[in-house]
Amino acid sequence: MSQREVIITEVALRDGSHAVGHSYTVDQVISVAKALDEANVPYIEVSHGDGLGGSSLQYGLSAVNEMELIQSAVSVCRNSRIGVLLLPGIGTVEQLREAESLGARMARIATHVTEADVSKQHIKVAKDLGMETVGFLMMAHMVSVEKLVEQAKLMESYGVDTVYVVDSAGALLPQQVKERIRSLREHLTVNIGFHGHNNLSLSMANTLAAIEEGADMIDGSVRCLGAGAGNTQTEVLVSVLERMNIHTGIDLYKMMDLAEDVIAPLLEKPQEITKGSLVLGYAGVYSSFLLHANRAAKKFNLDPRDILIEIGNRKAVGGQEDMIVDIASELSRKKVVGD
Repeated sequence: MSQREVIITEVALRDGSHAVGHSYTVDQVISVAKALDEANVPYIEVSHGDGLGGSSLQYGLSAVNEMELIQSAVSVCRNSRIGVLLLPGIGTVEQLREAESLGARMARIATHVTEADVSKQHIKVAKDLGMETVGFLMMAHMVSVEKLVEQAKLMESYGVDTVYVVDSAGALLPQQVKERIRSLREHLTVNIGFHGHNNLSLSMANTLAAIEEGADMIDGSVRCLGAGAGNTQTEVLVSVLERMNIHTGIDLYKMMDLAEDVIAPLLEKPQEITKGSLVLGYAGVYSSFLLHANRAAKKFNLDPRDILIEIGNRKAVGGQEDMIVDIASELSRKKVVGD
């Protein structure tokens, strides 16, 4: 029996940007990317946490232009390929072309799980540029399995190489992940991927459920560095997969050293499941909303959990960060009236 293989994309330099307030420096990106390359990680995603063009007052300003960070990562990688995330409506095809010209070789085109149709132009441009192209269906917990399959098939028809089930809120349970991956495997011919968040402490269980059902590509983040409570922890995932006789090609010791010696010093505090990130998973709220909710709560003297629960009730999705302040203001007025 041949050994099964799973391809891992490291997202600490993109999703982890949320956790550090989009403050990555060129030196930090170089040190992390170089170590990941030496550990033989196949793909490294580099961009603002909200993808190309995400640096803004609405989503959070980057300390350094992301194109400079992409170019810096490319310059030190000999084995790993650099990928970028793009959300249509935030990033543009011009920015995608610029990233490709700087050496990015994978484009991950992300939409809300019901809006795959807005990805067609960007997927076509990525394919025309010769980039490996991934369709990223975010907030996958919000729709039925049938709707997810419908949207995934749209992305497949546009020419993607892989379609991802993206648990942006960390709200899915393992059985729900299994149902989604199994259905995509049954109805699609392209590769299937999974991106998890750890808000309910289920990212590892969900990732293993996805692999069990046939997922080919998996996202991980070293030291769990990502939005909310972070993502599936790469060095732990590699350890588990080796125990399962699943091949990743990644050097485990080098990943452990990277986590301990390079990533840990970057963190003001360890990634953990706080009451805020727990509510993200409980309420089904986009993981990057946590920092925005905390800021709004401080401004309006509210419990951030109340803001997050209300966001969940209104089914807000990625790209609607501007709603957070409005919701907080409304809750504050109600609180004053109630008092």
